[in-house]
Amino acid sequence: MERPTYTHGHDEAVLRSHRWRTAENSAAYLLPHLRPGQRLLDVGAGPGNLTADLAERVAPGPLAAVEIDDAAAELTRRGLAERGVAGDVRAADAHALPFDDASFDVVHAHQTLQHVADPVQVLRELGRVCAPGGLVAVRDSDYPAFAWFPEVTELDEWLALYLAVARADGGEPAAGRRLGSWARSAGFSDIATGSSTWCFSVPDDVAWWGGLWADRVVGTRIGGRAVELGVTDPAGLERIAAGWRRWAAEPDAWFSVLHGELLCRR
Repeated sequence: MERPTYTHGHDEAVLRSHRWRTAENSAAYLLPHLRPGQRLLDVGAGPGNLTADLAERVAPGPLAAVEIDDAAAELTRRGLAERGVAGDVRAADAHALPFDDASFDVVHAHQTLQHVADPVQVLRELGRVCAPGGLVAVRDSDYPAFAWFPEVTELDEWLALYLAVARADGGEPAAGRRLGSWARSAGFSDIATGSSTWCFSVPDDVAWWGGLWADRVVGTRIGGRAVELGVTDPAGLERIAAGWRRWAAEPDAWFSVLHGELLCRR
Protein backbone atom coordinates (compact mmCIF):
# COMPACT_ATOMS: atom_id res chain seq x y z
CA MET A 1 0.00 0.00 0.00
CA GLU A 2 1.29 3.46 -0.89
CA ARG A 3 2.08 5.88 1.92
CA PRO A 4 -0.88 8.23 2.49
CA THR A 5 -0.53 11.73 1.07
CA TYR A 6 -2.10 14.77 2.67
CA THR A 7 -3.23 16.78 -0.35
CA HIS A 8 -3.44 20.13 1.42
CA GLY A 9 -0.08 20.13 3.18
CA HIS A 10 0.49 22.20 6.31
CA ASP A 11 1.17 25.71 4.99
CA GLU A 12 -0.09 28.75 6.86
CA ALA A 13 -3.18 29.16 4.68
CA VAL A 14 -4.19 25.56 5.45
CA LEU A 15 -3.59 25.89 9.18
CA ARG A 16 -5.59 29.14 9.20
CA SER A 17 -8.58 27.06 8.16
CA HIS A 18 -7.87 24.19 10.55
CA ARG A 19 -7.50 26.48 13.56
CA TRP A 20 -10.96 27.92 12.87
CA ARG A 21 -12.56 24.53 13.54
CA THR A 22 -14.27 23.94 16.87
CA ALA A 23 -16.29 21.15 18.42
CA GLU A 24 -19.42 23.23 17.80
CA ASN A 25 -18.84 23.93 14.09
CA SER A 26 -17.15 20.63 13.19
CA ALA A 27 -18.33 17.91 15.59
CA ALA A 28 -21.81 18.90 16.77
CA TYR A 29 -23.13 15.46 15.76
CA LEU A 30 -20.74 13.83 18.23
CA LEU A 31 -21.08 16.13 21.25
CA PRO A 32 -24.25 14.58 22.74
CA HIS A 33 -22.40 11.26 23.03
CA LEU A 34 -19.36 12.53 24.95
CA ARG A 35 -19.03 11.92 28.68
CA PRO A 36 -16.35 12.70 31.28
CA GLY A 37 -13.90 9.83 31.69
CA GLN A 38 -14.14 8.42 28.16
CA ARG A 39 -10.90 7.41 26.47
CA LEU A 40 -10.53 9.44 23.25
CA LEU A 41 -8.47 8.86 20.10
CA ASP A 42 -8.34 11.54 17.38
CA VAL A 43 -7.01 10.34 14.02
CA GLY A 44 -5.77 13.21 11.87
CA ALA A 45 -5.57 15.81 14.64
CA GLY A 46 -3.98 18.67 12.68
CA PRO A 47 -3.03 21.67 14.84
CA GLY A 48 -4.96 20.16 17.76
CA ASN A 49 -7.63 22.76 18.45
CA LEU A 50 -10.59 20.51 17.60
CA THR A 51 -8.83 17.66 19.40
CA ALA A 52 -8.47 19.84 22.50
CA ASP A 53 -12.14 20.81 22.39
CA LEU A 54 -13.16 17.14 22.40
CA ALA A 55 -10.56 16.21 25.03
CA GLU A 56 -11.93 18.85 27.40
CA ARG A 57 -15.37 17.28 27.12
CA VAL A 58 -14.17 13.79 28.08
CA ALA A 59 -11.68 14.89 30.75
CA PRO A 60 -10.36 13.35 32.94
CA GLY A 61 -10.41 10.57 30.35
CA PRO A 62 -7.08 10.08 28.55
CA LEU A 63 -6.38 11.45 25.07
CA ALA A 64 -4.37 9.97 22.20
CA ALA A 65 -3.90 11.52 18.77
CA VAL A 66 -2.40 10.41 15.48
CA GLU A 67 -0.93 12.39 12.60
CA ILE A 68 0.57 11.44 9.26
CA ASP A 69 4.25 12.17 10.03
CA ASP A 70 6.57 13.53 12.70
CA ALA A 71 6.26 17.16 11.63
CA ALA A 72 2.47 17.02 11.69
CA ALA A 73 2.50 15.22 15.05
CA GLU A 74 4.70 17.96 16.49
CA LEU A 75 2.19 20.52 15.23
CA THR A 76 -0.51 18.67 17.18
CA ARG A 77 1.65 18.56 20.31
CA ARG A 78 2.23 22.31 20.19
CA GLY A 79 -1.45 23.04 19.69
CA LEU A 80 -2.47 20.85 22.62
CA ALA A 81 0.22 22.36 24.83
CA GLU A 82 -1.09 25.86 24.06
CA ARG A 83 -4.48 24.72 25.37
CA GLY A 84 -2.99 22.98 28.41
CA VAL A 85 -4.21 19.58 27.20
CA ALA A 86 -2.04 16.50 27.75
CA GLY A 87 -2.10 13.60 25.33
CA ASP A 88 -0.19 10.76 23.70
CA VAL A 89 0.51 12.08 20.19
CA ARG A 90 2.06 9.73 17.63
CA ALA A 91 3.02 9.75 13.97
CA ALA A 92 1.37 6.69 12.46
CA ASP A 93 -0.40 5.29 9.42
CA ALA A 94 -4.16 5.24 9.98
CA HIS A 95 -4.30 1.95 8.05
CA ALA A 96 -2.36 0.26 10.91
CA LEU A 97 -2.87 2.14 14.17
CA PRO A 98 -0.26 1.56 16.90
CA PHE A 99 -2.77 0.78 19.65
CA ASP A 100 -4.15 -2.41 21.19
CA ASP A 101 -7.63 -3.67 20.47
CA ALA A 102 -10.45 -1.98 22.39
CA SER A 103 -8.21 0.82 23.73
CA PHE A 104 -10.68 3.72 23.38
CA ASP A 105 -14.29 4.60 24.04
CA VAL A 106 -14.48 7.29 21.33
CA VAL A 107 -12.50 7.16 18.08
CA HIS A 108 -12.80 10.34 16.03
CA ALA A 109 -11.60 11.31 12.55
CA HIS A 110 -12.39 14.68 10.99
CA GLN A 111 -11.55 15.28 7.30
CA THR A 112 -9.28 12.22 7.30
CA LEU A 113 -10.90 9.42 5.30
CA GLN A 114 -11.00 11.53 2.13
CA HIS A 115 -7.19 11.49 2.06
CA VAL A 116 -6.37 7.84 2.76
CA ALA A 117 -5.56 5.11 0.25
CA ASP A 118 -8.06 2.59 1.68
CA PRO A 119 -10.86 4.18 3.76
CA VAL A 120 -12.47 0.80 4.45
CA GLN A 121 -9.27 -0.49 6.03
CA VAL A 122 -8.93 2.70 8.07
CA LEU A 123 -12.48 2.24 9.33
CA ARG A 124 -11.63 -1.35 10.27
CA GLU A 125 -8.72 0.02 12.30
CA LEU A 126 -10.89 2.66 13.95
CA GLY A 127 -13.30 -0.12 14.91
CA ARG A 128 -10.55 -2.44 16.10
CA VAL A 129 -9.19 0.05 18.64
CA CYS A 130 -12.71 1.02 19.79
CA ALA A 131 -14.00 -0.79 22.87
CA PRO A 132 -17.33 -2.68 22.90
CA GLY A 133 -20.07 -0.14 23.45
CA GLY A 134 -17.79 2.62 22.17
CA LEU A 135 -18.30 4.97 19.28
CA VAL A 136 -16.50 5.62 15.99
CA ALA A 137 -17.23 9.14 14.70
CA VAL A 138 -16.22 10.37 11.24
CA ARG A 139 -16.92 13.60 9.35
CA ASP A 140 -15.71 14.29 5.81
CA SER A 141 -16.33 16.89 3.15
CA ASP A 142 -18.04 16.11 -0.14
CA TYR A 143 -16.39 18.48 -2.62
CA PRO A 144 -18.57 17.79 -5.68
CA ALA A 145 -21.60 18.78 -3.57
CA PHE A 146 -20.22 22.21 -2.63
CA ALA A 147 -22.51 25.03 -3.78
CA TRP A 148 -21.95 28.75 -4.25
CA PHE A 149 -23.47 31.93 -5.60
CA PRO A 150 -22.97 33.92 -7.73
CA GLU A 151 -21.53 31.78 -10.50
CA VAL A 152 -17.84 32.44 -11.08
CA THR A 153 -16.11 30.47 -13.83
CA GLU A 154 -12.85 30.36 -11.92
CA LEU A 155 -14.52 28.58 -9.00
CA ASP A 156 -15.66 25.87 -11.40
CA GLU A 157 -12.02 25.62 -12.52
CA TRP A 158 -10.92 25.47 -8.89
CA LEU A 159 -13.25 22.57 -8.11
CA ALA A 160 -12.13 20.59 -11.15
CA LEU A 161 -8.51 21.29 -10.24
CA TYR A 162 -9.00 20.15 -6.65
CA LEU A 163 -10.82 16.96 -7.63
CA ALA A 164 -8.01 16.07 -10.04
CA VAL A 165 -5.27 16.70 -7.48
CA ALA A 166 -7.01 14.85 -4.63
CA ARG A 167 -7.69 11.78 -6.78
CA ALA A 168 -4.15 11.80 -8.19
CA ASP A 169 -2.99 11.70 -4.57
CA GLY A 170 -5.07 8.55 -4.03
CA GLY A 171 -7.87 10.18 -2.07
CA GLU A 172 -11.63 10.49 -2.60
CA PRO A 173 -12.90 14.09 -2.40
CA ALA A 174 -16.52 12.87 -2.56
CA ALA A 175 -15.97 10.99 0.71
CA GLY A 176 -18.91 12.51 2.56
CA ARG A 177 -21.57 10.60 0.61
CA ARG A 178 -19.66 7.32 0.88
CA LEU A 179 -19.15 7.07 4.64
CA GLY A 180 -22.06 4.73 5.34
CA SER A 181 -21.13 2.45 2.45
CA TRP A 182 -17.52 2.31 3.60
CA ALA A 183 -18.62 1.54 7.17
CA ARG A 184 -20.77 -1.39 6.05
CA SER A 185 -17.87 -2.71 3.97
CA ALA A 186 -15.67 -2.43 7.06
CA GLY A 187 -18.04 -4.70 9.00
CA PHE A 188 -20.02 -2.21 11.09
CA SER A 189 -23.71 -2.91 11.60
CA ASP A 190 -24.88 -0.22 14.06
CA ILE A 191 -24.49 2.74 11.69
CA ALA A 192 -26.03 6.21 11.66
CA THR A 193 -25.28 8.65 8.85
CA GLY A 194 -26.15 12.29 8.36
CA SER A 195 -24.80 15.57 7.08
CA SER A 196 -24.16 19.15 8.05
CA THR A 197 -22.73 22.24 6.42
CA TRP A 198 -20.45 25.14 6.91
CA CYS A 199 -22.13 28.14 5.28
CA PHE A 200 -20.27 31.37 4.54
CA SER A 201 -22.70 34.19 3.79
CA VAL A 202 -21.94 37.00 6.28
CA PRO A 203 -19.53 39.54 4.69
CA ASP A 204 -16.68 38.94 7.14
CA ASP A 205 -17.02 35.16 6.75
CA VAL A 206 -17.18 35.44 2.96
CA ALA A 207 -14.03 37.59 2.91
CA TRP A 208 -12.22 35.09 5.14
CA TRP A 209 -13.26 32.04 3.10
CA GLY A 210 -12.55 33.61 -0.27
CA GLY A 211 -9.19 34.98 0.83
CA LEU A 212 -8.30 31.66 2.40
CA TRP A 213 -8.85 29.72 -0.82
CA ALA A 214 -7.19 32.37 -2.96
CA ASP A 215 -4.10 31.88 -0.81
CA ARG A 216 -4.42 28.09 -0.85
CA VAL A 217 -4.58 27.97 -4.63
CA VAL A 218 -1.29 29.79 -5.16
CA GLY A 219 0.57 29.28 -1.89
CA THR A 220 0.14 25.64 -0.86
CA ARG A 221 0.85 22.14 -2.12
CA ILE A 222 -2.45 22.04 -4.04
CA GLY A 223 -1.41 24.59 -6.64
CA GLY A 224 2.05 23.14 -7.13
CA ARG A 225 0.64 19.66 -7.53
CA ALA A 226 -1.92 20.88 -10.08
CA VAL A 227 0.87 22.40 -12.18
CA GLU A 228 2.92 19.21 -11.84
CA LEU A 229 -0.03 17.15 -13.09
CA GLY A 230 -0.62 19.49 -16.03
CA VAL A 231 -4.09 20.49 -14.81
CA THR A 232 -3.17 24.18 -15.03
CA ASP A 233 -0.14 26.47 -15.10
CA PRO A 234 1.07 29.28 -12.78
CA ALA A 235 -0.96 31.85 -14.72
CA GLY A 236 -4.01 29.65 -14.32
CA LEU A 237 -3.49 29.50 -10.56
CA GLU A 238 -3.32 33.29 -10.39
CA ARG A 239 -6.49 33.56 -12.46
CA ILE A 240 -8.34 31.14 -10.14
CA ALA A 241 -7.10 33.01 -7.05
CA ALA A 242 -8.36 36.28 -8.55
CA GLY A 243 -11.70 34.60 -9.19
CA TRP A 244 -11.96 33.67 -5.53
CA ARG A 245 -11.30 37.28 -4.53
CA ARG A 246 -13.85 38.53 -7.06
CA TRP A 247 -16.43 36.10 -5.68
CA ALA A 248 -15.70 37.27 -2.12
CA ALA A 249 -16.30 40.89 -3.14
CA GLU A 250 -19.83 40.15 -4.37
CA PRO A 251 -22.51 41.54 -2.02
CA ASP A 252 -24.64 38.39 -2.42
CA ALA A 253 -21.78 35.89 -2.08
CA TRP A 254 -22.79 32.58 -0.46
CA PHE A 255 -20.89 29.30 -0.14
CA SER A 256 -22.05 26.02 1.39
CA VAL A 257 -19.67 23.19 2.29
CA LEU A 258 -21.45 19.84 2.65
CA HIS A 259 -20.07 17.20 5.05
CA GLY A 260 -21.12 13.62 5.52
CA GLU A 261 -21.21 12.38 9.12
CA LEU A 262 -20.97 8.85 10.48
CA LEU A 263 -21.53 7.32 13.90
CA CYS A 264 -20.82 3.60 14.40
CA ARG A 265 -21.52 1.93 17.74
CA ARG A 266 -19.33 -1.05 18.56
